[in-house]
Amino acid sequence: MASIKKYNLAGQLLEEVTIDGELLSEEVCSQLIKDYLIALRANARQWSASTKTRPEVAHSGQKPHPQKGTGRARQGYLGAPQYKGGGRVFAPRPKFDQFVRINRKERRAAIRHLLSEKIKNSQVHILDVHGMKGPKTKRVAEFLKKLEIEGKRVLFMDKFSESKRLASQEHFHKSMRNIPKTDYRPVQSVNGYDLALSQNVVVMVDAVDELKALLRREV
Repeated sequence: MASIKKYNLAGQLLEEVTIDGELLSEEVCSQLIKDYLIALRANARQWSASTKTRPEVAHSGQKPHPQKGTGRARQGYLGAPQYKGGGRVFAPRPKFDQFVRINRKERRAAIRHLLSEKIKNSQVHILDVHGMKGPKTKRVAEFLKKLEIEGKRVLFMDKFSESKRLASQEHFHKSMRNIPKTDYRPVQSVNGYDLALSQNVVVMVDAVDELKALLRREV
């Protein structure tokens, strides 16, 4: 069993939310975590790097110098790779169908494991921003400073909403987006790379039920 501390935006401790120990019992192989993160990073690549080969460069067909009589090596084309502006050899070309498939059960298990580890290490906090009347970056910066996580990578997890977000959620999002090393994600769209990269996680109070559902394997 573990507990997560709940704060208000002023940094005051309100209560501790208890998390059942069974929800934190997810154990996976470290190799699975590594393979999952490598696949995420590989799938994020555009594979669009493109260079011109020898037949694609724009050059005349004129020889650089006469074939014989100069004492120099024979050269036949200014677009050869050894000349400036010539074609590239074994250079990067656009690639397609490079997607690395990630097993759904493995992906979800990796996310639950990474999240459980952060809860066990007291790196997860709950924040109540109800009543926030307008965007104020200074208040969020002061909150991070009071929790001694200022300057660290912080992931804010909020409740997913298909309709328009609550006013307090919108105000908070506008307040934190200019703070360096912070990110804002709905609980359902968080991936393992977000969790592995962040040093601390702040869960909005409205997203606590979704967080527990994620740990219960309901998401």
